[in-house]
Amino acid sequence: MPAHVLILGGTTESRRLATALADRPGLRVTTSLAGRVSRPGAVDGEVRVGGFGGAAGLAGWLRAHRVTALVDATHPFAERVTANAAEATRAAGVPHAVLRRPGWDLDDDWFPVASLPEAARLVPRLGRRVFLSTGRLGLAAFAGLTATRFVVRSVEPPEPPLPPRCELLLARGPFSLSDELDLLRTHRIDVLVTKDSGGAATAPKLAAARSLSLPVVVVRRPELPSGVRALPDVEGVLDWLAGVIPFEGACAADRCP
Repeated sequence: MPAHVLILGGTTESRRLATALADRPGLRVTTSLAGRVSRPGAVDGEVRVGGFGGAAGLAGWLRAHRVTALVDATHPFAERVTANAAEATRAAGVPHAVLRRPGWDLDDDWFPVASLPEAARLVPRLGRRVFLSTGRLGLAAFAGLTATRFVVRSVEPPEPPLPPRCELLLARGPFSLSDELDLLRTHRIDVLVTKDSGGAATAPKLAAARSLSLPVVVVRRPELPSGVRALPDVEGVLDWLAGVIPFEGACAADRCP
């Protein structure tokens, strides 16, 4: 039986990892997508869509499909999925690592907060026209701010409740620095609210806010479950997999033992 790697996906890094592992001799790769986005990007290898039924369901799936290793490459804020993956792999005895891109370095004009509700409490003290770039989930935290105007950008329409004074922009990134500067100026934004997603793809909005001297409210990432191995990039995951299930070309060329 070939070694079987399950990738919990939905991010750019998960797609890069699936591509790096595809067509390797003696290796089967499955990427699991939650199904929240109707048009996900192309993914190499096998793909399954939908939940597992919690930690117990995932543990059963790992056993039934003889998974050799699991890589959690979900969004840094997919807290429930990450917790379920940690519990399921412990129960099934499957090696497990989290592919977690590094977070952003704090800037002087940033206001770090622990949650979206905390961000909502802070926003009225900082401005009246807000670019809310936190994704389409969790917008209910801002629904009570009746005096604040929001611009919300999302790949797909968010579900209510939404802030009452809200303009929705449906768009898929990546966005350039010029794109972000144009958005902030056109909508006369005076506060940016975002999550610490990390990575380069969403960094231009931060550079644009810095260029215009705008305050930025940043929601900190949730902590990883205790004992979970975190790796910062695809190359690090390949190195880790080479030690767990050795296969041809598994590790980065300049770091193979």
